Amino acid sequence: MVHLKQFGICIFLMAMACKETPSAQHEVTETSIVATEEPKKTALQLKEELTSKGFEIFDYVDEETKDTVLMQQYYIAFLKRGPNRSQNKAEADSLQALHMAHLGRMYEEGYADISGPFGDDGDIRGITIYNTPTLKIADSLANLDPMVKSGRLRIEVHPWWAAKGFPLR
Repeated sequence: MVHLKQFGICIFLMAMACKETPSAQHEVTETSIVATEEPKKTALQLKEELTSKGFEIFDYVDEETKDTVLMQQYYIAFLKRGPNRSQNKAEADSLQALHMAHLGRMYEEGYADISGPFGDDGDIRGITIYNTPTLKIADSLANLDPMVKSGRLRIEVHPWWAAKGFPLR
C-alpha cells in the first residue's frame, strides 16, 4: 500500500515537472489551439536576466559543440525523517495531503523544479530542487512544508549546480 501511494506521488510530481512552461504562447486556429514557443533566449539574455534577479551563475564553452553552457546554482532540499513521527494514520494522511499541496504550490509559483520520494525506507525520505536566488529563500520555502512544521520531516538544504535548461534523461 505504501509503495502504491509513493508511486502515485511520483506520477503527480512528474506531471507537475513536465507541465507546460509559462513561456509558451497559444495560437488559435479554426479547429484547435496550438502551443507555440517564444523565441529561445540567447545565453547572454538568459545570463543577464538571471543575474538581475540575484541568481548565482557561470558559463563555459562546450569544447565538442562550441555552445555556451550556462550553469545556475539551485538548492536541493533533502527531506529527512523528523523527530515527531507519532501521528496516527489519519493525521499522517492529512499531513501528506498538505505536503502535496505545498509542493504543488511551489511548482505553480515557480520555486520548485522537481521533487520526489526515495524508494527505500532510509532516513532521507525525498528531495525537492528549489529554483531560488538564495539559500535563505529556499530554506524558508522548504520549512513552510506542513510535514516539516509538524516535525514529521526535517530539512537539510545544499547549493547545487546544474546546466540551465537541460532536461532530465
